[in-house]
Amino acid sequence: MIARLLLLAMVLTLGGCDAITALMADPKAAQRVADSKAIGSACRYGLRSIEDCYALNEKASKAYVFEGWKEMDQYMRENKIDGVPSRVGKGGAAAPAEEIIEEKAGSDAAKDKPADGKAKPKAADKAAH
Repeated sequence: MIARLLLLAMVLTLGGCDAITALMADPKAAQRVADSKAIGSACRYGLRSIEDCYALNEKASKAYVFEGWKEMDQYMRENKIDGVPSRVGKGGAAAPAEEIIEEKAGSDAAKDKPADGKAKPKAADKAAH
């Protein structure tokens, strides 16, 4: 009986202790929180709106993404840091820096000339030599 009362007293006493709750916390949950805050911070530094950040990171916790975004916003304002515009679109692929225009396939002159500007000999010309 005394052992049960002693055990009950220890549980009630240690139940409010922060160290015990920290030891019992799931490390994966803490990692997800840290990742969500980092996502929010990166979105703010990348000059993304919080709504775009939510749309691009649907699996991250919105509350922690917002918390990270807000912390980075405050930090950037205090230290007068300008954000860097993001180049990645919503699909996840980088946006092209410039448009690439290819020549039409019907041009024989473009096929026969290598990069140095000299014309390649044709197969019939090779057989004659």
